[in-house]
Amino acid sequence: MINSSPNGVTIALLQDKQLVELNKEQIDNNYAVGDIYLGRVKKIMPGLNACFVDVGYEKDAFLHYFDLGPQVHSLIKLTKIIKNGSYKDTLLANLKLERDINKSGKIVEVLNRNMLVPVQIVKEPISTKGPRLSTDISIAGRFVVLVPFSETISISKKIRSSAERTRLRKIVESIKPKNFGVIIRTVSEDKGVAELQKDLLDLIAKWETFSRKLPITEPSKRILGEMGRTSTILRDLLNPDFTHIYVADPAIYEEVKSYIHEISPDLENIVKFYKGKEPIFEHFGIDKQIKAAFGRTVNLPGGAYLVIEHTEALHVIDVNSGNRTASQENQDQNALMVNKEAAREIARQLRLRDMGGIVVVDFIDMHKPQSRKELFDYLRDQMALDRAKHHILPPSKFGLVQITRQRVRPEMNIITNEKCPTCNGTGEIKASIILMDDIEGNLKYILNEQNEKQITLLVHPYIEAYIKKGFPSLQWKWFLNLRKWIKVKGMASYYLTEFHFLNAAEEEIKL
Repeated sequence: MINSSPNGVTIALLQDKQLVELNKEQIDNNYAVGDIYLGRVKKIMPGLNACFVDVGYEKDAFLHYFDLGPQVHSLIKLTKIIKNGSYKDTLLANLKLERDINKSGKIVEVLNRNMLVPVQIVKEPISTKGPRLSTDISIAGRFVVLVPFSETISISKKIRSSAERTRLRKIVESIKPKNFGVIIRTVSEDKGVAELQKDLLDLIAKWETFSRKLPITEPSKRILGEMGRTSTILRDLLNPDFTHIYVADPAIYEEVKSYIHEISPDLENIVKFYKGKEPIFEHFGIDKQIKAAFGRTVNLPGGAYLVIEHTEALHVIDVNSGNRTASQENQDQNALMVNKEAAREIARQLRLRDMGGIVVVDFIDMHKPQSRKELFDYLRDQMALDRAKHHILPPSKFGLVQITRQRVRPEMNIITNEKCPTCNGTGEIKASIILMDDIEGNLKYILNEQNEKQITLLVHPYIEAYIKKGFPSLQWKWFLNLRKWIKVKGMASYYLTEFHFLNAAEEEIKL
């Protein structure tokens, strides 16, 4: 489900009607993973074997020696000769590549202060830290990834058939340009020559755009942007298992439909434009799932619950059995059932909140070694769907499971405890007995002073029932007194004493 708002686009991924991923694409997100900037080296830190690079962010970005890439000398050389105007070719066939850098070398041997070097964002700004960079530039497509300054063809380990690996290698070898390497992604399996060639040609065109923009790009400005988050997610996730893609915005709908037509024409028909009157996330029950999934406490269907705490260094998840009870003889089996249910939800929570770094899980104690092994294997299977790189350690002797998970974007954090709009957090509200007087007073003001012709009153469903009940109802009394029919609509998400007014264009009337 893809929803649009003035602040950006929210993408919800559902699996068996359950929310498993939530992504937000901000309109002004200039430092997305994959973006390429012309960085200026600001400060060399020999003790860290790293440097800080100005890419226009409020804090300088971090570049470690290990992230330079073996062919960084070739990249620096290309940047200099393109900036000087002495290299007219947009590809690399006529460029003599430099030697690879020493794996155990020092950053002072490669970079110096004020040097200009193209860099790629590998980790977005998180908390108080600036972006993390790499000079090992790559341009990702649906089926392949283009790697400049290399001749290597790498194939995803998940493609196991040797005949298929040989076929893909031969196809790519015949169409890739000189001095470019290619990584063949898992989704390339069984794909035809035309699809792979088109994907590779699109990536080559992007590199040519990079080459043309490099000489005219100012230092610390973006040279080449990654696609929007919407297209990136579809590129990386789309497979024949997808059954529907609902889009609530006409412009994004056209963009998504044309993109799906390009990358996977057989799935174009699953893209649907949502025309419902209520918001898309409310209609599909996503808002309710978000509120239930992002609190400190997450309830599980069997009665158990998780308590999730976040600290600066790590995330801690405690598993509680809640009201689940069992006889003493069956205690280990009961603990295993609760732990498995918790493991499934923990795997979903890590994807949903995009939690990264170290995660420590305190499962319910189990005495049998085979139960602990069964839980560990089950958690690993549940985490297999996670696209982020992760590593799970077996339970320690204290029953703790440690997980490390790659973090490239800020964690998704949604505050589920809302400040009461009626009392504004003070804990005191107007006397409910005068609620109707308040509503009537505002109705008269809107009709007489603002000359609105058509008004819709939004209230809690209980208040809606109160206004509409009986004959003559309060709604009819307003009609007789005000000479205007006031449409009343119940909103389940409202507080009991909350109300708003809409005009004929369904825009909120500010009071």
